[in-house]
Amino acid sequence: MKNLFIIVAIFSLGKIIAQNDSSKEYKKRVLESAEVDFLSSYYVQNGKNASVTGGIGNEHLTDFTPTIVVSIPLNEDDILTVDAGISTYTSASSSNGNPFDRNIQVPSGTRIVTGASSSSKETTYTNVFSPTPWAASTGASRQDTWASFSLDYSHSSDNRNTIWNADASVATEYDYFSIGFGGGLLKQFNEKNTTLGLSAKVYLDIWKPVYPTELKAYEAVNGNLNLGFFSGITIYDQNGNESTNWSPISGFSLIQDKSRNSYSASIRFSQILSKNAQISFFLDVVKQQGWLSNPLQRVYFGDIPNYYIGNPSSIPNYTSFTNKDVFQLADDIERMPNSRFKIPIGMRFNYYINEYLALRTYYRYYFDDWGVNSNTANLEVPIKVSEKFTFYPAFRYYNQTHADYFAPYEQNLSTGTYYTSDYDLSKFSAQQYGLGVGYTDIFTKYHLLKFGLKSINLRYSAYRRNSGFKANIITGGFTFVLD
Repeated sequence: MKNLFIIVAIFSLGKIIAQNDSSKEYKKRVLESAEVDFLSSYYVQNGKNASVTGGIGNEHLTDFTPTIVVSIPLNEDDILTVDAGISTYTSASSSNGNPFDRNIQVPSGTRIVTGASSSSKETTYTNVFSPTPWAASTGASRQDTWASFSLDYSHSSDNRNTIWNADASVATEYDYFSIGFGGGLLKQFNEKNTTLGLSAKVYLDIWKPVYPTELKAYEAVNGNLNLGFFSGITIYDQNGNESTNWSPISGFSLIQDKSRNSYSASIRFSQILSKNAQISFFLDVVKQQGWLSNPLQRVYFGDIPNYYIGNPSSIPNYTSFTNKDVFQLADDIERMPNSRFKIPIGMRFNYYINEYLALRTYYRYYFDDWGVNSNTANLEVPIKVSEKFTFYPAFRYYNQTHADYFAPYEQNLSTGTYYTSDYDLSKFSAQQYGLGVGYTDIFTKYHLLKFGLKSINLRYSAYRRNSGFKANIITGGFTFVLD
């Protein structure tokens, strides 16, 4: 409620400023009145190559993301934009950071007293423990929330040929905290037919590291497998025999440098070629430094023995979804270089065919110093079916090479310096099909309180990789204008 009062106060301030300036020479405002966008999306994915479990395992994830964006004209030239959003998700990968909390393991033959007194019924439990990389979202860590808040201030020159902006943001999740800031300058030339834009951003992130349970527990007891988490737990080797030989490669140490900073600079150029055609080009330069690995992602090596907790008879079926009750202990966490240099470069070409049909095309080439090269091509065909309704069929194709440090489950080597089994860094190709519908009413006929409905946009997209990974997303947006 407090935030609502603040927004109303800002709206009122904007009206007062407009009234005080009414005696001045008329100048068209950059934004005539305050606009509010309500955005939301629902995303679901499934796959078999979870990075938290070393490149195999359940990747099921659901995510719901509501966002509100408020654009406020402070005067004829200046706009303040407030963007606030949250993302609530459930994830099999996140819950597999600690796959051992689904049930309580009780060593065979242990007598458990239940009830209020020692005379209560006694029950013997054996093997009630069922950790597996194929479980769905369970456990205390299966669900979390990401939240963000940003402010953007933009100013337009009197002739509207120059626009500059400054922005700041903050975001937080269970395992990191981020602040960001940046700014940009846009210039229009040639009677606004040519546009050149420059911008830069900085993000300063701090990890709040969450480690796989067995590795954090190993570090906590200095490798003593009879203490702490390991007390009373049986560890098995590949053949199902009891063993006390497991240890992470070269021991295991916690992250010392918890920072992750990103710096980017962008240049944009667009040109109206004719009354029907426009072309634009972009180039981004991105530098990242700090801890760029994910400490929750396990790695399994192919040149050292494997060790497990759970039901030893399920070890032969470990990589199958039929495995319901055994989990492999990690050899290490993902290790990546502490710097990364990225360059995406691309273009857009839009062509207006007639009042009912247009073409929007996009191409991007990307490369970085981790060995990833990719191509992205996108085609969207807006079809105006009436004065207010437009359909947006779209298709996107993507392919990439694998990072130098990627290998699938159990194919990395312990002699390496850097290694990952994150399939987002693997070689793959993907296709995405989408269909959207848009409703636009420039006269804002429909109202909610003092807000007129300007537009509605709904879209569905289906994403498929050749690795078997698939995702679906539904997005929606409502734009209101303050009368």
